[in-house]
Amino acid sequence: MLPRSLNREFGFIINDVARMLKTYADHKAGQFGITRAQWVVLVRLDRFEGLKQAELAEMLDLQPITLTRLLDRLAECGLIERRPDPNDRRAKLLFLTPKAKPLLEQLGELGNELMGTALAGVDREHVELMVAQLAIVKENLRQAIHNKNTAPVAAEGEQRYG
Repeated sequence: MLPRSLNREFGFIINDVARMLKTYADHKAGQFGITRAQWVVLVRLDRFEGLKQAELAEMLDLQPITLTRLLDRLAECGLIERRPDPNDRRAKLLFLTPKAKPLLEQLGELGNELMGTALAGVDREHVELMVAQLAIVKENLRQAIHNKNTAPVAAEGEQRYG
């Protein structure tokens, strides 16, 4: 058997944890008649009310059509509203309705419960260390993505893969 690469194991486990956390969050959000994706939209709007749809789509790394469907459903449920942008008549600004506030409080409690389950048996000091270290990983990836987007075009005759 080949020795395991620690970097590769890290990649696998972080992917598995993220996938399982999403699955569990979807299950829990269903108790309130919403999806995890809708939950994420509500939380982001709670932090940044008045965003344009395009800004929110970029922030959440969603395709605009996917976000539009989520927003349509949340609007149908009376949780968000779209208001005209006074500076751009084509754009709409997104706001939570008063009906969303109690749901967000319940979802906050649910989020704490969910993470309590996920982190059971892990010392607080280790959680703090993981958060700090993962923030570094996140910044490394953010920089790599930024650099990829500003990478020079391959010279004529040079092959590029990927």
